[in-house]
Amino acid sequence: MAINLTFEQPTDLTWWPSPAKLNLFLHITGRDQRGYHLLQSLFQILDFGDQLAFEVTPSGQIEMCTDLDSVPAQDNLIVRAATLLQQHTQCPLGAKIWLHKVLPMGGGIGGGSSNAATALLVLNHLWKTNLSLQQLAELGLQLGADVPIFVHGKTAFAEGVGEKITPVNLASQIYLVAFPNCHVSTAEVFSAPDLVRDSAKIAWQDYIFSETRNDCQKLVCERYPKVANLLHDLLEYAPSRMTGTGACLFSVFDNMEEAEKVKNKLPNDCQAFITKGVNESPLHAALAKSEASLKLHDN
Repeated sequence: MAINLTFEQPTDLTWWPSPAKLNLFLHITGRDQRGYHLLQSLFQILDFGDQLAFEVTPSGQIEMCTDLDSVPAQDNLIVRAATLLQQHTQCPLGAKIWLHKVLPMGGGIGGGSSNAATALLVLNHLWKTNLSLQQLAELGLQLGADVPIFVHGKTAFAEGVGEKITPVNLASQIYLVAFPNCHVSTAEVFSAPDLVRDSAKIAWQDYIFSETRNDCQKLVCERYPKVANLLHDLLEYAPSRMTGTGACLFSVFDNMEEAEKVKNKLPNDCQAFITKGVNESPLHAALAKSEASLKLHDN
Protein backbone atom coordinates (compact mmCIF):
# COMPACT_ATOMS: atom_id res chain seq x y z
CA MET A 1 0.00 0.00 0.00
CA ALA A 2 1.41 3.38 -1.01
CA ILE A 3 1.81 5.95 1.75
CA ASN A 4 2.21 9.58 0.81
CA LEU A 5 3.16 12.61 2.89
CA THR A 6 1.42 15.78 1.73
CA PHE A 7 0.70 19.13 3.31
CA GLU A 8 -2.32 20.86 1.78
CA GLN A 9 -5.15 21.47 4.25
CA PRO A 10 -8.75 22.17 3.13
CA THR A 11 -10.55 24.83 5.12
CA ASP A 12 -13.74 22.80 5.66
CA LEU A 13 -12.24 19.93 7.66
CA THR A 14 -14.16 18.30 10.50
CA TRP A 15 -11.86 17.86 13.48
CA TRP A 16 -12.39 14.81 15.67
CA PRO A 17 -11.29 14.59 19.32
CA SER A 18 -8.41 12.32 20.32
CA PRO A 19 -8.50 12.56 24.12
CA ALA A 20 -5.74 11.90 26.62
CA LYS A 21 -5.95 9.47 29.52
CA LEU A 22 -4.47 9.06 32.95
CA ASN A 23 -3.57 5.88 34.75
CA LEU A 24 -4.99 6.75 38.16
CA PHE A 25 -3.02 3.75 39.38
CA LEU A 26 -0.87 1.07 37.74
CA HIS A 27 -0.12 -2.24 39.44
CA ILE A 28 1.98 -4.87 37.68
CA THR A 29 0.80 -8.29 38.84
CA GLY A 30 3.02 -10.66 36.84
CA ARG A 31 3.70 -11.87 33.31
CA ASP A 32 1.85 -14.15 30.92
CA GLN A 33 3.31 -17.12 29.02
CA ARG A 34 4.51 -14.79 26.25
CA GLY A 35 6.43 -12.66 28.72
CA TYR A 36 4.00 -9.72 28.46
CA HIS A 37 3.41 -7.79 31.66
CA LEU A 38 0.06 -8.30 33.36
CA LEU A 39 -1.37 -5.19 34.96
CA GLN A 40 -4.29 -3.61 36.68
CA SER A 41 -5.06 0.02 36.05
CA LEU A 42 -7.84 2.56 36.20
CA PHE A 43 -7.90 4.55 32.96
CA GLN A 44 -9.42 8.00 33.35
CA ILE A 45 -10.49 9.57 30.05
CA LEU A 46 -9.84 13.31 29.91
CA ASP A 47 -11.73 16.12 28.24
CA PHE A 48 -8.55 17.32 26.51
CA GLY A 49 -6.37 16.02 23.72
CA ASP A 50 -5.26 16.10 20.12
CA GLN A 51 -7.55 16.46 17.11
CA LEU A 52 -7.59 14.62 13.78
CA ALA A 53 -9.25 15.43 10.46
CA PHE A 54 -9.93 13.07 7.56
CA GLU A 55 -10.80 13.42 3.90
CA VAL A 56 -12.01 10.25 2.19
CA THR A 57 -10.41 9.68 -1.21
CA PRO A 58 -11.08 7.12 -3.97
CA SER A 59 -7.38 6.45 -4.57
CA GLY A 60 -6.91 3.80 -1.89
CA GLN A 61 -3.86 5.68 -0.59
CA ILE A 62 -3.35 6.58 3.07
CA GLU A 63 -1.82 10.06 3.12
CA MET A 64 -0.52 11.60 6.35
CA CYS A 65 -0.71 15.31 5.67
CA THR A 66 0.87 16.55 8.91
CA ASP A 67 4.59 16.15 9.33
CA LEU A 68 5.65 14.84 12.73
CA ASP A 69 9.32 15.42 13.41
CA SER A 70 11.30 12.18 13.84
CA VAL A 71 8.27 9.95 13.06
CA PRO A 72 8.34 8.45 9.54
CA ALA A 73 4.87 8.13 8.03
CA GLN A 74 5.11 4.33 7.83
CA ASP A 75 5.83 4.18 11.59
CA ASN A 76 3.04 6.58 12.55
CA LEU A 77 0.34 4.81 14.59
CA ILE A 78 -2.34 6.79 12.77
CA VAL A 79 -1.17 5.52 9.37
CA ARG A 80 -0.76 2.01 10.74
CA ALA A 81 -4.31 2.08 12.16
CA ALA A 82 -5.82 3.32 8.90
CA THR A 83 -3.90 0.75 6.88
CA LEU A 84 -4.88 -2.05 9.26
CA LEU A 85 -8.57 -1.17 9.01
CA GLN A 86 -8.34 -0.83 5.25
CA GLN A 87 -6.67 -4.21 4.81
CA HIS A 88 -8.88 -6.01 7.35
CA THR A 89 -12.09 -4.83 5.66
CA GLN A 90 -10.67 -4.81 2.11
CA CYS A 91 -11.92 -1.25 1.78
CA PRO A 92 -11.00 0.27 -1.61
CA LEU A 93 -11.13 3.84 -0.28
CA GLY A 94 -8.24 5.89 0.97
CA ALA A 95 -7.89 8.93 3.19
CA LYS A 96 -5.93 12.11 3.73
CA ILE A 97 -5.28 12.66 7.43
CA TRP A 98 -4.32 15.77 9.41
CA LEU A 99 -3.26 15.92 13.05
CA HIS A 100 -3.41 18.88 15.42
CA LYS A 101 -0.95 17.78 18.11
CA VAL A 102 -1.09 19.29 21.60
CA LEU A 103 -0.26 16.28 23.79
CA PRO A 104 3.44 15.68 24.50
CA MET A 105 4.84 12.63 22.74
CA GLY A 106 6.15 9.92 25.03
CA GLY A 107 4.38 11.38 28.05
CA GLY A 108 2.39 8.35 29.16
CA ILE A 109 -0.99 9.98 28.59
CA GLY A 110 -1.90 7.88 25.58
CA GLY A 111 -1.45 10.37 22.75
CA GLY A 112 -0.32 7.90 20.10
CA SER A 113 -2.75 5.19 21.20
CA SER A 114 -5.62 7.67 21.25
CA ASN A 115 -4.67 8.93 17.78
CA ALA A 116 -4.75 5.34 16.49
CA ALA A 117 -8.14 4.70 18.09
CA THR A 118 -9.57 7.90 16.61
CA ALA A 119 -8.34 6.82 13.16
CA LEU A 120 -9.99 3.40 13.55
CA LEU A 121 -13.30 4.80 14.82
CA VAL A 122 -13.65 7.74 12.44
CA LEU A 123 -12.55 5.87 9.31
CA ASN A 124 -14.86 2.98 10.21
CA HIS A 125 -17.60 5.63 10.24
CA LEU A 126 -16.52 7.49 7.10
CA TRP A 127 -15.64 4.40 5.06
CA LYS A 128 -18.82 2.65 6.26
CA THR A 129 -16.84 -0.50 7.03
CA ASN A 130 -19.32 -1.24 9.86
CA LEU A 131 -17.04 -3.02 12.32
CA SER A 132 -18.28 -3.25 15.89
CA LEU A 133 -16.48 -1.62 18.79
CA GLN A 134 -15.22 -5.03 19.87
CA GLN A 135 -13.85 -5.77 16.40
CA LEU A 136 -12.15 -2.37 16.29
CA ALA A 137 -10.70 -2.94 19.77
CA GLU A 138 -9.26 -6.28 18.65
CA LEU A 139 -7.62 -4.54 15.71
CA GLY A 140 -6.38 -1.82 17.99
CA LEU A 141 -4.72 -4.29 20.33
CA GLN A 142 -2.38 -5.17 17.45
CA LEU A 143 -1.16 -1.56 17.58
CA GLY A 144 -0.75 -1.19 21.33
CA ALA A 145 -2.10 -2.28 24.69
CA ASP A 146 -3.82 1.07 25.38
CA VAL A 147 -5.62 1.39 22.03
CA PRO A 148 -8.68 -0.72 23.03
CA ILE A 149 -9.36 1.62 25.97
CA PHE A 150 -9.72 4.55 23.58
CA VAL A 151 -11.75 2.50 21.09
CA HIS A 152 -14.31 1.64 23.77
CA GLY A 153 -14.16 5.25 24.91
CA LYS A 154 -15.04 4.73 28.55
CA THR A 155 -13.22 5.44 31.76
CA ALA A 156 -12.45 1.88 32.71
CA PHE A 157 -10.70 -0.64 34.92
CA ALA A 158 -8.27 -2.68 32.82
CA GLU A 159 -6.58 -6.01 33.47
CA GLY A 160 -4.47 -8.54 31.58
CA VAL A 161 -2.26 -6.77 29.07
CA GLY A 162 -4.92 -4.07 28.87
CA GLU A 163 -7.51 -6.03 26.89
CA LYS A 164 -9.87 -6.93 29.78
CA ILE A 165 -11.91 -3.78 30.21
CA THR A 166 -14.66 -2.96 32.70
CA PRO A 167 -16.28 0.49 32.21
CA VAL A 168 -16.69 2.42 35.46
CA ASN A 169 -18.29 5.70 36.44
CA LEU A 170 -16.14 8.05 38.49
CA ALA A 171 -17.05 11.34 40.05
CA SER A 172 -15.66 14.13 37.88
CA GLN A 173 -12.47 15.68 39.22
CA ILE A 174 -10.05 18.32 38.01
CA TYR A 175 -6.56 17.25 36.95
CA LEU A 176 -3.41 19.28 36.50
CA VAL A 177 -1.21 17.32 34.09
CA ALA A 178 2.45 18.29 33.88
CA PHE A 179 5.18 17.14 31.49
CA PRO A 180 8.79 17.70 32.66
CA ASN A 181 10.15 17.85 29.10
CA CYS A 182 11.96 14.56 29.20
CA HIS A 183 11.06 11.32 27.44
CA VAL A 184 10.88 8.03 29.31
CA SER A 185 11.48 4.82 27.37
CA THR A 186 8.62 2.40 28.03
CA ALA A 187 10.78 -0.47 26.80
CA GLU A 188 13.51 0.52 29.27
CA VAL A 189 11.04 0.60 32.17
CA PHE A 190 9.44 -2.77 31.43
CA SER A 191 12.79 -4.46 30.85
CA ALA A 192 14.34 -3.19 34.10
CA PRO A 193 15.23 -6.06 36.45
CA ASP A 194 14.21 -4.04 39.52
CA LEU A 195 10.69 -3.22 38.28
CA VAL A 196 7.96 -4.39 40.68
CA ARG A 197 6.14 -7.32 39.07
CA ASP A 198 4.30 -9.00 41.94
CA SER A 199 1.64 -6.57 43.13
CA ALA A 200 -1.45 -8.18 44.60
CA LYS A 201 -4.61 -7.92 42.54
CA ILE A 202 -7.48 -5.75 43.72
CA ALA A 203 -11.16 -5.49 42.79
CA TRP A 204 -11.91 -2.19 41.07
CA GLN A 205 -14.68 -1.53 43.58
CA ASP A 206 -11.98 -1.38 46.27
CA TYR A 207 -10.01 1.34 44.48
CA ILE A 208 -8.92 4.21 46.70
CA PHE A 209 -6.34 6.61 45.29
CA SER A 210 -4.32 6.81 48.51
CA GLU A 211 -4.14 3.00 48.81
CA THR A 212 -2.85 2.41 45.27
CA ARG A 213 0.29 3.44 43.42
CA ASN A 214 2.11 3.37 40.11
CA ASP A 215 4.56 0.47 40.17
CA CYS A 216 6.75 2.22 37.57
CA GLN A 217 7.03 5.50 39.44
CA LYS A 218 9.90 4.72 41.85
CA LEU A 219 12.07 3.27 39.08
CA VAL A 220 11.42 6.20 36.73
CA CYS A 221 12.09 8.78 39.44
CA GLU A 222 15.41 7.10 40.21
CA ARG A 223 16.47 7.23 36.55
CA TYR A 224 14.93 10.54 35.49
CA PRO A 225 15.65 13.40 37.94
CA LYS A 226 13.35 15.80 36.09
CA VAL A 227 10.39 13.51 36.81
CA ALA A 228 11.39 13.13 40.46
CA ASN A 229 11.85 16.88 40.97
CA LEU A 230 8.53 17.83 39.39
CA LEU A 231 6.68 15.15 41.36
CA HIS A 232 8.24 16.50 44.55
CA ASP A 233 6.96 19.98 43.69
CA LEU A 234 3.42 18.78 42.90
CA LEU A 235 3.14 16.74 46.09
CA GLU A 236 3.49 19.95 48.09
CA TYR A 237 0.07 21.05 46.84
CA ALA A 238 -2.12 18.02 46.09
CA PRO A 239 -2.27 14.22 45.77
CA SER A 240 -0.02 13.53 42.77
CA ARG A 241 1.29 10.58 40.80
CA MET A 242 3.00 9.58 37.58
CA THR A 243 0.78 8.22 34.82
CA GLY A 244 1.72 5.15 32.78
CA THR A 245 5.47 4.80 32.41
CA GLY A 246 5.82 8.59 32.48
CA ALA A 247 7.03 11.15 32.02
CA CYS A 248 3.74 13.00 32.67
CA LEU A 249 2.57 13.57 36.23
CA PHE A 250 -0.85 14.58 37.48
CA SER A 251 -2.36 16.19 40.56
CA VAL A 252 -5.96 15.87 41.69
CA PHE A 253 -8.05 18.93 42.58
CA ASP A 254 -11.67 19.69 43.44
CA ASN A 255 -11.82 22.89 41.37
CA MET A 256 -10.17 24.71 38.49
CA GLU A 257 -9.12 27.69 40.60
CA GLU A 258 -6.83 25.69 42.89
CA ALA A 259 -5.35 23.80 39.92
CA GLU A 260 -4.65 27.08 38.13
CA LYS A 261 -2.82 28.47 41.18
CA VAL A 262 -0.51 25.45 41.26
CA LYS A 263 0.00 25.49 37.50
CA ASN A 264 1.25 29.07 37.76
CA LYS A 265 3.87 27.97 40.32
CA LEU A 266 5.40 25.23 38.15
CA PRO A 267 8.90 25.59 36.69
CA ASN A 268 9.14 27.34 33.34
CA ASP A 269 10.77 24.33 31.69
CA CYS A 270 7.71 22.08 31.98
CA GLN A 271 4.48 21.95 29.99
CA ALA A 272 1.14 21.70 31.79
CA PHE A 273 -2.60 21.74 31.19
CA ILE A 274 -5.73 21.58 33.33
CA THR A 275 -8.67 19.42 32.41
CA LYS A 276 -11.47 17.37 33.91
CA GLY A 277 -12.08 13.66 33.92
CA VAL A 278 -15.03 12.33 31.93
CA ASN A 279 -16.65 8.91 31.87
CA GLU A 280 -17.25 8.92 28.10
CA SER A 281 -14.81 9.95 25.41
CA PRO A 282 -15.67 13.22 23.65
CA LEU A 283 -14.93 11.35 20.41
CA HIS A 284 -17.84 8.98 20.99
CA ALA A 285 -20.17 11.91 21.60
CA ALA A 286 -18.99 13.49 18.33
CA LEU A 287 -19.48 10.22 16.41
CA ALA A 288 -22.98 9.76 17.83
CA LYS A 289 -23.88 13.31 16.77
CA SER A 290 -22.51 12.72 13.26
CA GLU A 291 -24.35 9.43 12.86
CA ALA A 292 -27.60 11.02 14.05
CA SER A 293 -27.14 13.84 11.56
CA LEU A 294 -26.55 11.37 8.70
CA LYS A 295 -29.70 9.43 9.59
CA LEU A 296 -31.72 12.64 9.68
CA HIS A 297 -30.28 13.65 6.29
CA ASP A 298 -31.07 10.25 4.78
CA ASN A 299 -34.67 10.45 5.96
